[in-house]
Amino acid sequence: MSKPTITDVFKSVFSAFIGVQSEENRKKAFENGSLSSYIIAGLIFTALFVVIIILLVSAVL
Repeated sequence: MSKPTITDVFKSVFSAFIGVQSEENRKKAFENGSLSSYIIAGLIFTALFVVIIILLVSAVL
């Protein structure tokens, strides 16, 4: 199998982040992907999530 592209990494992390990633995609990510790329993508999504929540709360208050 080929190494996943950055788009594949972000799709996989986003799917896992919202809880809809399939078992097949999870296995493919663990077998072919680099741990560091998934950690970095996960940190980016987490930071974006926190910023969005802060902005939503600020807008409501």
